[in-house]
Amino acid sequence: MKKHLLDGVKKGAFDEAAAEAKFEKWVAEKKSKLQAAKDKIKADANTAKKDRLEAERKVNAAKAEALAKKQAEAKAAAEAAAKEAEAAAAEAEAPAEEAAADATEAPAAE
Repeated sequence: MKKHLLDGVKKGAFDEAAAEAKFEKWVAEKKSKLQAAKDKIKADANTAKKDRLEAERKVNAAKAEALAKKQAEAKAAAEAAAKEAEAAAAEAEAPAEEAAADATEAPAAE
C-alpha cells in the first residue's frame, strides 16, 4: 500500500506527509479489522463452548432423572416383594398355628 502512495507523491497527486497520514490511517483500519475478526472468532468459540456445556448439562439431568426413576421403581418393586413375602409368611404361619392347635387338642381328647 505504501508503494502506491509513494507513487502518488512522485506524480504530484499529494505530498509525502499526506501519503504518510493515509498509510497510517490504512494500517490502523487494517489492525482494527483484524482485531475485530479475532474477537468475533473468540466470541463464537466461547458461545459454542457454552452451548455445548448447556447441552451436556441437559443430557446429564435427563440421565440423572431416568436413573432416579429407575431406582425408585426398583425400590418400590423390592418393597412390594418384601410385603408379598411377609404376607406369604403370615399365611404360612396361620395354617401351621391351626395345625399345632389341632395337634395339642387331639391328644387331650384321647
